[in-house]
Amino acid sequence: MIENTARKGERPPKIASKPVRKREPNILAVIDQRGCTGCEACIIFCPVDCIEIVPGTHFAQFQQVVEVDIERCIGCALCAKNCPWDTIPMLPYAEGIKKAPELTLKSICNQKTVEDIK
Repeated sequence: MIENTARKGERPPKIASKPVRKREPNILAVIDQRGCTGCEACIIFCPVDCIEIVPGTHFAQFQQVVEVDIERCIGCALCAKNCPWDTIPMLPYAEGIKKAPELTLKSICNQKTVEDIK
């Protein structure tokens, strides 16, 4: 069995140091963390490295989930095509910005979450 070595170890405390995209995409990937298993399949295919691991969510059924940094997503849809759980909808940009907090249980990218909009 091949071990997944993607993103092992400590994460840098500030993710914002990664470059933002040059223009807004037509579509945006938004991970529905309620269906995410944290398998990291999407991370491998992201060409701009905008998917981050969110460890230790406070929901018992999750060991980890992932999150798209919507400031860096270019809308290529490779993550959605390769997600084995079909939990990454590709939404029109404006809709994705609005729906992201509803689908995000915990954020490390300093984005709004479902708790923030309650």
